[in-house]
Amino acid sequence: QVQLVESGGGLVQAGGSPRLACAASGISFRLNAMAWHRQTQGNERELVAAIDSAGSAKYGDSAKGRFTIPRDNAKNTVYLSMTSLKPEDTAVYYCAVGNYGLGTQPYHYDYWGQGTQITVSS
Repeated sequence: QVQLVESGGGLVQAGGSPRLACAASGISFRLNAMAWHRQTQGNERELVAAIDSAGSAKYGDSAKGRFTIPRDNAKNTVYLSMTSLKPEDTAVYYCAVGNYGLGTQPYHYDYWGQGTQITVSS
């Protein structure tokens, strides 16, 4: 049974630098691509960042230059390190796993976490 458990969400002040974590189980973590997507009410889920099994990363336009997506294969955990947060970064952030590589679309991923809310106050 695949499980992805996100943590690290909450209320953050603008300019803050929180870090989200996603602990995976039930998969061969090091062989899979991992990603973070985010979604706001009424909008489609969008890619924030993805990392493949080789450690190559891809970032959505909103994340470039501000976010990074390191992974720790020994801990079966992927992180989303965020800096310079803005109110428009407020969203539910979802962790996902797949074997498509650096997929940019939600359908490239097979399993999803329950999501964690990030709210950025101005």
